[in-house]
Amino acid sequence: MCTLYCPGVLARSIIVDVPLDLRATLRPLTSVWGRYASDGWYRPMRTPEGPATLHVRRYDGGVQGRAWGDGASWAIARLDRWIGIQDRPEDFEPSHELLFGLHRRALGRRFGASGLVFESLLVAICSQKVTGKEAAMAMRGMARTLSDPAPGPLPLRLPPDPERLASARYHDLHELRLERRRADTLIAAARDAERIDRLAEASSADARRYLERIRGVGEWSSAETVAVSHGDADAVSVGDFHLKHYVAWHLAGEPRGTDDRMLELLEPYRPHRGRVIRLLESAGHYPRYGPRMTIRDFRDH
Repeated sequence: MCTLYCPGVLARSIIVDVPLDLRATLRPLTSVWGRYASDGWYRPMRTPEGPATLHVRRYDGGVQGRAWGDGASWAIARLDRWIGIQDRPEDFEPSHELLFGLHRRALGRRFGASGLVFESLLVAICSQKVTGKEAAMAMRGMARTLSDPAPGPLPLRLPPDPERLASARYHDLHELRLERRRADTLIAAARDAERIDRLAEASSADARRYLERIRGVGEWSSAETVAVSHGDADAVSVGDFHLKHYVAWHLAGEPRGTDDRMLELLEPYRPHRGRVIRLLESAGHYPRYGPRMTIRDFRDH
């Protein structure tokens, strides 16, 4: 890999000589704020240096990034981390037949690292014990009411402003489909946003320990956070409703699992347990016997 900087503009090109499925790598980092367009991926963000929008596109032999806004330098300097060049899927050599096949077909699917810990935590908190659609509606509502337009050529919104979120009242968030538990956790995290974002320079393990001191943030939320902010390919979201069943079914043929059983089955795959989970999620559903979770509107409560 070599890097070329374009003088005079906030652009960067990286020549990539490892397998890279750009769309699959960036998808977990997109949340509700990024957008795929015909010319690539656009991602608004709040960096330590200010707002920015990063545009990433694939070209023959590499990846090009462009950035706008006060935080453009920060965003473009991390381009290699966004696209997961620091990740090592090539070192993963599973003997399990299903995993071996899935991994061979997904060698270019890497763990990118956003470096944005508070933003990743915000997504995790909004996603606690609700459907993906419910979480997305809450996050879009916060971007609409607690944020600003993003820099750059597309009409995108930045993620919520931590200062505005920290001073929000519960009623404000209730109107955005957030019940008291998630709302209180979001406000508490927003009040500590500056320190939380500095965890990008800490190890994934240290970051998780700090995050789990926040009331309402447990193992699931901290794992979901560092998988995106740190590109942690070993993070396991203990407490997830579905993951334990995916793991038990695909690795052991057991239609139902527990968190303890999931951890037991994943243990031989350290430091790639999170990678195993992402692979198994693409292998098809486990047997389902009960009704699906419905979308709830907490504004009526």
